Amino acid sequence: MTLRGVVVITGVMASGKSTVAQALAETLPRAAHVRGDLFRRMIVSGREDYAPDPSPEATAQLRLRHRLSAATADAYAEAGFTAVVQDVLLGPELASYVELIRTRPLHVVVLAPSPETVAAREAGRPKTGYGVWTVADLDAGLRTGTAPLGLWLNSSELTVEQTVEAILRGTERSRVV
Repeated sequence: MTLRGVVVITGVMASGKSTVAQALAETLPRAAHVRGDLFRRMIVSGREDYAPDPSPEATAQLRLRHRLSAATADAYAEAGFTAVVQDVLLGPELASYVELIRTRPLHVVVLAPSPETVAAREAGRPKTGYGVWTVADLDAGLRTGTAPLGLWLNSSELTVEQTVEAILRGTERSRVV
């Protein structure tokens, strides 16, 4: 089955979002990979990164990032591409993000490997994403504070290819609207 519309892939940092989103987009006949973090990095000066107990400005910049990536995904979908969006959308942010997307169908995939798997992946990659956050903090926010929207995958033991196959097999479960 081919996915159409918009596919949102989320999870904690080092859960495999970037790699899986790119691999999924590459399997589709016409797809764009929308990287949410790109919109954060576009702010050259005055950027306030989102952290525990965020400032009002950090929250405003996070919401701006979400609006920009949602609008970009909708624009790609309108042009006939499947837009595969990848970002950290935890807690109420996931439901809020879903409301920003106009395109139908809209799919949500939550990558939820174990905290131990995430910690090992984080330790083995050249970039570091956690900073002031801990794996346990973000994992708790994912598992206890995020609405059970879409397809949730424990990808701890899955390869990238197996994860993409699971997403393609689970399109009915991932469709939220």
